[in-house]
Order: sequence, then C-alpha cells, then structure tokens
Amino acid sequence: MWVRMSENLFSAFASAIPDPDRVFLLPTNRAEISFREAFDCAGRFAHLLAARGVKRGDRVAVQIEKSPEAVFLYFACLKLGSIYVPFNPAYTSEELSYLLADAEPSLLVCAPGKEASARSIFPRGSILTLGEDGKTGSLIDDARGLPADFPDAKMASDDLAAILYTSGTTGRSKGAMLSHNNLKSNALALKQLWQFSDRDVLLHALPIFHTHGLFVAINVALAASSSIVFLPRFDLDQIFRQLSRATVLMGVPTYYVRLLADPRLDRAAVRHMRLFISGSAPLPVEIFAKWQERTGFTLLERYGMTETNMNASNPYLGARKPGTVGLPLPGTEVQIVDAQGDAVPDGEVGMILIRGPNVFNGYWRQPDKTRADLRADGFFISGDLGRRDSDGYISIVGRGKELVITGGLNVYPREVEASLNEVPGVTDSAVFGLPHPDLGEGVTAAVVAEGGMTEARILASLENRLAKFKQPKRILLVGEIPRNAMGKVQKTLLQKKYSGLYMESR
Repeated sequence: MWVRMSENLFSAFASAIPDPDRVFLLPTNRAEISFREAFDCAGRFAHLLAARGVKRGDRVAVQIEKSPEAVFLYFACLKLGSIYVPFNPAYTSEELSYLLADAEPSLLVCAPGKEASARSIFPRGSILTLGEDGKTGSLIDDARGLPADFPDAKMASDDLAAILYTSGTTGRSKGAMLSHNNLKSNALALKQLWQFSDRDVLLHALPIFHTHGLFVAINVALAASSSIVFLPRFDLDQIFRQLSRATVLMGVPTYYVRLLADPRLDRAAVRHMRLFISGSAPLPVEIFAKWQERTGFTLLERYGMTETNMNASNPYLGARKPGTVGLPLPGTEVQIVDAQGDAVPDGEVGMILIRGPNVFNGYWRQPDKTRADLRADGFFISGDLGRRDSDGYISIVGRGKELVITGGLNVYPREVEASLNEVPGVTDSAVFGLPHPDLGEGVTAAVVAEGGMTEARILASLENRLAKFKQPKRILLVGEIPRNAMGKVQKTLLQKKYSGLYMESR
C-alpha cells in the first residue's frame, strides 16, 4: 500500500539531528538546553494543546515575550499540525482584538499579567499563559508531567504552518499564510547558501514574532543542527560578552550602527566569527564600509518579506556589493517589470516580482487581496521597487507606495536618503511625500543631525548631490526617526504628523 510521506517541517529537521544530546540553546540566564530537552518540552506542550481542544489546522495565537519555551511552543504547533500565529508583545488590546477576530484561533497564549484583558476580548477561546522567564504560567504548570513523546502530524507540503501578520504600515494588518514547504524550502536554501553546519553557533538577539528571528534564524539553525546563543533582546553588553561563543550574527542595520558606535568593537572582539548577516531594513552603504574597515568582515545583506521569507542574498563566497541585496536564492525567480508587466532593462527601476517555493499561499480570508497580489503565473507582486545590475545583483529602491511624484516626476526616497546620510553631521534620515498645492507631492525629509546643523545648511549640502526636483522642499530636524521593532522606518507616522505642512504655509 502506498503511504504519503509527511512534509512536516519539524519532522524533517528534528529527525536529521545527528546527536539529540548536543546543545541546541545557550540562554544567558540559565542552563544550556539540548535538542532532546527542547523536543521533549515541545512534545509535552503538544499534548497540552491537544487536551485543550486544539486540532490540526486550528490557529494558535501567541503574544508572549521571547524565551526558549516560546520556541518550543512553535515546535509543538508544528508537531500537532496546528497553525502558529505570533503577535508582537507590544500590540495593544485594541490591536490584539482585531487580530484575534481575524485569525479566529482556538487558543491564545499570553503573558500572565495580560490574561484578564485577554479574556475580555477573547471570551470564548481557551487561554494559556507563559512568563518572560519561560518558567511560569499555566502553559508550564499544566504541561508538567505530561508525556514527552508526541507523534508528529503527517502534513502535505501546502498545509499551513504559520500565519504571520504584516506590520500594517499601510492599513490593517493582513495574515500571510505560510506552508510547511514555504518554510522548509527557504531554510534549506539559506543553510546551503550561507554554509551553515553543526559547527556553527548563532548569536540570536532578534525578536521571534517576526520572520527574521523566527523563520530565518531558528529554522536555519535547526536545519543545520546549529547551536544558538539565545539572548532575550539586543543588548550591547550581552553581545560583547557572548561574541566569543558565536560564529554567526543575524541582525538588523540598527544593531550594526550601535555596535560601530561602541569602542569595544575591534578585530579582536570578532575574531571567532564567521559571518555577519543584515536584513529586515536597508543597510546604509556607509555602515557597510565602516564595518569592513573596523572589523575586517564584509556584511552580508539579504532581502526578504513576510509573504515570501527570503528572496535574495549576497553570496557567502563571491562579491558582496554594498547597496545591493545580492542575487535571487536558488529556486527563486525575481523579475523587475514596468507598469505594463514587461521586464525592464538592467539598470532601470521597476516593480519586483517573486516566484518560487518560498512564496506564501495568500492572505488569510482575503481572496480579493490575494488575487490582486498573486498573479495567475505564480509571481507575487512585492510592492518593492528595484533595479538589477549587469551582474544580476538586485538593489531595492523603495516601496512602490513610498514613491514620491512631484510635479509629474518620480523621486525614489532611498536615493535622497543616501545623499542626506552622506552629509557630514547627518546621522539618520527618512524621506517621504506630503500633499503640495503646486507640485502634487512635496519631497520632505525628517533628519536626525548633530548640534549646529540647520535646515539651510543641509539643503545647501544637497545642491550638487541631487537634481533640483529631487531635493527636499523641507528638512524637518527631529530627535529620532520612528521605527518598528525590526528597524523599519514608519513613514506613515511622519506623514500623519506633518500632513498639512505645505498646505498650512500657503
């Protein structure tokens, strides 16, 4: 009798661990945890979820702080065949209420201190709690004593493993449906491309409610049987204490900016490292150069999205070009097209389209949005604008919705930001469009600058750097640029705050 092989992501990786007793997680505030201990905990959690009525295909919503047990809960959902739905712990009750109504989970796991407010917005669902220490809460208490052995559900490749909600910077968050094969194929491609092995130790300081910290970091390490130094959050003192134990760091550009600002960063501090990876937000070219000069290492920048996992990466072996996100991953196709859907020549800007096993199944319960963004030929319309050079390397110019059309001419914010960041005294910038009575949109820049810099001085510095139509109509000096947890600039907040700037000055 023919039996279908299971495509369960967890089964595929866990069964390939050569020695279950080797170290998986090295937390900084407790004893190390072996793969066997992690998987046993996941088994007990799976038994508890099943006892609470969670079935294959049910959603399990999670809004908890980072801890080893939070990772094991993710594994438990994979084992059970349920769908893992992580939420940012910073979301308010109002935001959580919308997400719960949309996802309709059968169970919610939250922090012990949030249980009462969670019950008010999730009255008919089952609730478990997990503390930040990973040792407290009803998830821990009720799973204690349950069997560690739990049979992994047999899954098809297209069965959902997770739903990740987009950040919602352009409206209500949408749930991206990610299958077991989406996550497995991407992890295997990255493992091969970045040459991960069981000799690696990943320094993990990222949040785990996001594709970067959860799927890129955890899944790739699991696929390679790598160990992980597991930090609760990014903390410079902890990073420098733990660097000597690690071989790889995955971070967002903000991490590298802060490390460069610390005098402890030198070649001796990173001598044990093999690779530094940057993603989730654009890496400034000057940070790329400063990191290389200071450490002797070349940062590896890659490109991914909630809906697609990782799409492109600079090579591990070969040229890593500053200002680019590298080449498409093996098995992933990237097209750059114009408004009519035709491919543009190398060097020209167009919309980035992506096709491959990494591309999601669509948006949860939003068939119209799915049809609008997923073409019939399988290409996903990313919303990102980019260009490809003659060597095939891709550069991200910006989001299509961030394009500023001023006086009928297109201005790409990334280009203006790059020029601003080269001005001596400017430490950060964000460029966006605002309604303008004459031009339609006025190019506007929020800038963080050192003392003594003025709007007039910054504007004067751009005169020979940018064409007149690209130069900001106003420079807004601010204390900081608003960013989300992954370092992405929240331009919608700036647009909302300064929406009437040009209209009010008429």
